[in-house]
Amino acid sequence: MSLRNAVLATLLEGEASGYDLAKSFDAGVANFWMATPQQLYRELDKMEGDGLIQARVVQQERRPNKRLFSLTVAGRRALHDFTATPPRPGAIREELMVQVQAIDAGDTEAVMNAIRERMTWAESKVARFERLRARMLDGRTEADYLATADRIGPYLTLMRGLAFERENLRWCEQAIAILNRRAARQTPTT
Repeated sequence: MSLRNAVLATLLEGEASGYDLAKSFDAGVANFWMATPQQLYRELDKMEGDGLIQARVVQQERRPNKRLFSLTVAGRRALHDFTATPPRPGAIREELMVQVQAIDAGDTEAVMNAIRERMTWAESKVARFERLRARMLDGRTEADYLATADRIGPYLTLMRGLAFERENLRWCEQAIAILNRRAARQTPTT
């Protein structure tokens, strides 16, 4: 999947500036697609050149003018074509997993610290996703939201992100417990 498709999907929410898109990526899309602001702005320029989005300039006092982007008919068609094509299976490329794989020949304490850091990161993301979920539901039950919301794609991807981070937490806790038990067995008692 390309950044292009993630931007097109995000613009389904409506017109947005590059800054708004970067915030949206950080808050919602980050549970399945990462992009730096620089990558995002480069992609916006390419997409505008390809006719997938259009920009209008908003004059601002005391600030630089800003461009607001929206989907074009060609952009909606490209997004439709993208959703009609079966995706390739995803692949995990995670440096921490390589470190864990090599733990027997490496620095166990350093790897445990990396796992603890990953736990902290996952806890933070779960909390952020829970806040976003509460904002999306806005006092409604999940069933009511799913029955009445104009768009449910963002909610479904949010739920996947939550499940992913909760599983990361579960795995981190399990890995730390196993490594602690092994360390206790290997420490001679006096």
